[in-house]
Formats: sequence, structure tokens, C-alpha cells
Amino acid sequence: MYVPAANAVTDPDEVEALLRGLRFGCLVTHGPEGLFASHLPVLYDAGRGVLAGHLARANPHAAQAGEGEAGLMIFQGAEAYVSPSWYPSKREHGRVVPTWNYEVVHLHGALAWIQDDDWLAAHLAALTDRFEAGRPEPWAVSDAPEEYLQGLRRGVVGLELRIQRVEAKRKLSQNRAPAEREGVIAGLDASPEPGDRAMARAMRAASER
Repeated sequence: MYVPAANAVTDPDEVEALLRGLRFGCLVTHGPEGLFASHLPVLYDAGRGVLAGHLARANPHAAQAGEGEAGLMIFQGAEAYVSPSWYPSKREHGRVVPTWNYEVVHLHGALAWIQDDDWLAAHLAALTDRFEAGRPEPWAVSDAPEEYLQGLRRGVVGLELRIQRVEAKRKLSQNRAPAEREGVIAGLDASPEPGDRAMARAMRAASER
């Protein structure tokens, strides 16, 4: 991934916070039949430096990628179109054009595919607990009958990506003057699109770091 210095996220604490916040990504591998991609929720194990997930057993990804092969996991954060009309300089000289702001994380590592039922049971319980946390009445895997869960687990395969390299990028108008960035934030804040307002929040947070 092309990451200009101004857009690179390199602070170890900031990178670790990004990894802990990862939720849903796209796993890309290259096998005998070319590139193959799957989308899946994940859990980050900081102690082991591993991302864990699972796929439907009918998904041919495991056969396509193979054990120990290199994998790339892509995570998209906030993203938004940036209109040149939000720049004060547009009224001064007009030498501005549209662009796109975005946040993205690429994780490179070695893959392991996991069939073990105990691993799958623990992974699915932990994944559910994470995303049910904070609900008034959180659902737990133990709420379902065990024989039913066993049947479902037979339909999935687990995976771990041992993280070997992290590329994190935030393109948040860092190359623009403060007044230009404020103009973009104001424009995004006024948008009816939730994603645009999420980008405005990301830009504010970046300015405060």
C-alpha cells in the first residue's frame, strides 16, 4: 500500500489501539487459481499477535490458500468524498479539486486453518461476547442447545493470521492548511450521510493527537 509519510500511523500505542478496535475485514490470499477474498469478523489476540476468525466450511478459501501461506487482511475505517467547495481557497483562487479521505489498515501474516472443535467453541463464544457487550440483555452462545451448536461448528473452519507487518494509513487532509481542514470538517458535519459525519469525527480526533 502506498503510504506517504504524512498519512502513516506509526506510533506503537496508536497502532495497538487500531488493532484492538478491528471488527470486520477482508482476507486476501493468492493461490493456484489466483487471488481469493473472504469477508469475516475477527478477534485480536494482543498477547499472541494474532487475528482469529472463521469461515463457512463450504467456502473454498482454505483449499485456495493452504497452510502457512501469506495472507493480507484489509480493514476499512471512515471514508468520505471531499468537495473542493469546502476549501476557503476555492473562493480565493479556485485551484482546488475533489479528493477522498479515508482510514485503512493492512495486516500481513502467515495463515493457519483450524478444525479443532474446542478452539472453535472458545472462539465463537469470545466473538459473540465481544459484540453482545453493552446490550441490555446480551445473548450468549450458552443460550443455545449444545447439540445445535455442535452441528453449526461442523459447518465452519477457523483461521488465525499471525501478524508479521502492519500498514496503517489515515488520509485526513493532513496536507491542507488548518483553515482548509476546518472547512472540510464543517462540510462533512453538515452532511446527512452518517459516514461523512464519522469522517468529521476522525479528522477532529486526528487534530487532537
